[in-house]
Order: sequence, then structure tokens, then C-alpha cells
Amino acid sequence: MSSAAQPADPAAAAAAQAAAAAAMLQFTIEAWTLLSIGIVVTMLRTYARIKAVGIRGLQADDYLAWVGVIFYAIETSLAYSVGAVAKGLANNGMTDEQRVALSPDSEEYKTRIVGSKIQLAGWSSYSVLLWSLKASLLVFYMRLTAGLKRTYLIRIYIGFGLLIGSFITILMNLFLACRPFHKYWQINPDPGNTCQPAISNQIIWVYLSMNVITDLYLISIPVPMLWQSSLKPVKKFGLIILFSGGLFVVTCAILRCVLIVTDPVNGAQLAGSWAVRETFVAVITTNLPMVFPLLKIWLTPIFGSLLTTVRSQQKLTDKESRSDLRTFGGGSHQTWRRRGGPPTVNPITNITFNESEERMVEDVKMQDLKGWTDSSTTGSVPPSNNIRKHVEVAVVSEARDDRDPPDNRRHVVGDEENQHHGNFAFARGPRRSSYTGQSRM
Repeated sequence: MSSAAQPADPAAAAAAQAAAAAAMLQFTIEAWTLLSIGIVVTMLRTYARIKAVGIRGLQADDYLAWVGVIFYAIETSLAYSVGAVAKGLANNGMTDEQRVALSPDSEEYKTRIVGSKIQLAGWSSYSVLLWSLKASLLVFYMRLTAGLKRTYLIRIYIGFGLLIGSFITILMNLFLACRPFHKYWQINPDPGNTCQPAISNQIIWVYLSMNVITDLYLISIPVPMLWQSSLKPVKKFGLIILFSGGLFVVTCAILRCVLIVTDPVNGAQLAGSWAVRETFVAVITTNLPMVFPLLKIWLTPIFGSLLTTVRSQQKLTDKESRSDLRTFGGGSHQTWRRRGGPPTVNPITNITFNESEERMVEDVKMQDLKGWTDSSTTGSVPPSNNIRKHVEVAVVSEARDDRDPPDNRRHVVGDEENQHHGNFAFARGPRRSSYTGQSRM
């Protein structure tokens, strides 16, 4: 029976090794890809800041972001070493019999010691990485809330205190929980769960609690300020989501702890894998508020014209559904007040302005436009040098009398005649001109 089972053991071992090699390859690709993206995002953040304030204008949060990236690279290297060097082994996942049978001179014994030390170094780099990114956010919040109520500054100071206290807590727990310290890589006898850095419940839950508390507090600083702002709802909720990226970090941290605790055998490999994913999310969410404006500038020329065209078509369709005649500068009081000024002398019909045309409108000097009054509402008689108008339901009509001499009649230039004389005005309408003749009183 043992002879029959013997041939099956090499096949099972070979299959396990093949599966481990495939998993290691997948993790290697994932880990280094995420690190590359994190470095690129941090470089974009630095570029955006230098473009905005110059190199000398960089603040502490910009340097702390790079501290985080440096330790992110260290952590990724350590996580890779867990599989490539330590083969996923540490001083956990062994029975007492296996510990006794394992010779101190064996390769596995030495590999497990190295794996335990890598896990300990991984927790240390993980601490500096996350807490430097949290400090970077707090410094950024100080700049963000400059000039606002002092209560925001007080909350930021409390955040710094919470950050320092929690950082001291996790380091003391990491380096003082297992005494003597060398038991962190002890194989035989069993050092206990607390001294097994890959799956230590005490290390895991202390890190998780401090991480969740600090992340939630950091979210509580900008979100109430944005919620009470007068921004448009879409922009408001977009910024709230942008500054609530810490929730993704909390989710990854919880998922990581649950997987490690429920799988103590493969805990070493899981710890390294999920540490890389969690810290990648932390790097992205920390730098995104500074990178987002830069991306918006770069993407606006690509998507802006498309969105403007769609918006213009929607406006034109909506207006044509209400009336066949549309004027720019003509209409009721409500119409011209909404558009920012009184009707112009020459109404432009059937026109919808896009953003570039609106900029052209802004270039028109307001002092060049004649004054305007509605005699139907004020009862006053307009001056003799102005044209009298009656305004009714968005339709502008000029009051003219056939009895007026031909010299006193206003000559309205049409589009074709306008082009014939070379009078091209903005936004496809006829050029504004003032009439200085005498009108009917």
C-alpha cells in the first residue's frame, strides 16, 4: 500500500510546484505592473505641482508622497522575495512533529528563517509607506482649507496627533509584542502565533484597527466641507468620491486580514500579495486629487469639443420644439435677463452658440451697445435718436410708419446684402449698427 502510494507522491509534488510557479509568475507580473503605475502617477503629481507652483513651491506633502513611493518599491521587492527567495515559507504552518524533525542544517530550515525575517521587514515598510501617505494627505488638507474657518485647521492638527499616536502604537506592537525578538524567526520549539509575523493575529488586528481609524478620520475632514459647499451636485459628489478613496484602502485592508487569518498555511504568500494591492490603492488615492486637474486639462481638448457639440445640438432641438423663432438679444424680460443683457439692435434668429462663439460674444464692448428701454412697461417715450420697439413673447418687432419720409426709415441689411457689402458679424448674424435717424415719437 505504501509502495502504491509512493509513485503518486512525486506526481502530486510536481503538480504543486507547477501551480506554485504559475501563481508566482502571475503575482510577479501584477506586483511590478502596479508599482510602475504607482511611480508614473506620483511623477504626474509632481509634474502638476511643479507646473503650478514651481520647484521651489513644492510642499511637504509632495516630498512625503515620494517617501511613500520609495517604501512602496521596497515593499514590492520584499513581497516578491517571499515567493522567489523564501518560497512562501516562514516559521508558521508547521506541526510540532514537523518542527522537531526539521534539521537546523537543512535548506528548508534556513529558508523558513529568511522568510520570517522578510515578513518582519515587510510589516515595517508597510508601516512607513501607509503612514507617510496619510501625512501627505493631512498636509494637503492644510493647503486646501487655508483661509477657511479655524475649526478645519484644528481638525487637521488632531489628525496629525492621531497619526503620530497610531504610528507609535503599530511600531511598538510590532517590535515589542514578541519577546525575545529573535523568536520572530524561531522554528523549534513553536514560538506561538504572536511570534509568527506572517499570520500573527496581534499584528494583523492592531494594524487593521489603526489603519481603519486613521483613514476614516482623514475622510471626515474634506467630505463635510464639500457637502456643505454650493457646488453643483454632480461636481460635489464627484469630489466627495475623489476624496473618499481611503474607503478602498480600508476595504483592501479588511480583505487582506480576513484571508490571512482564515488561511494560516498560505498566510505568508497571501500577506505579501495583498499588501502590494492595498498599498497600490493607497498610492493612487493619495495622488489622485493632484493628478485629476492635470488629466482634466489634457482630456478637455479631446472630449470638450464633442461634449460642446452634443450640448449645442440638444439646446437647438429643445428650443426649436418650443418655437420656430429664436432671437439672441430679443424677447421678454426673463429671456434677456437670463442671457445676461438687454436685446441687441439686430436680432439673430435660429442660432445656438457654442463655447467658442460665446467667447466671441464676450469680446463685444458693452459701451458700443445702445441703451434699451421697454416703453410698453415704463410708459416713457424713448429718445429721438433711438428706435422704438415693442417686445412680445420672444418676438421683436420694430414700430415703423409708412408716413415717415424715406430718409428716416431704417434700412435693415439682410444676410445676403450683408455679405455683398463685406459686413460679416460674429456668430453668423448681421453686424450691430446704430441708427442715428429720427424715429416716430
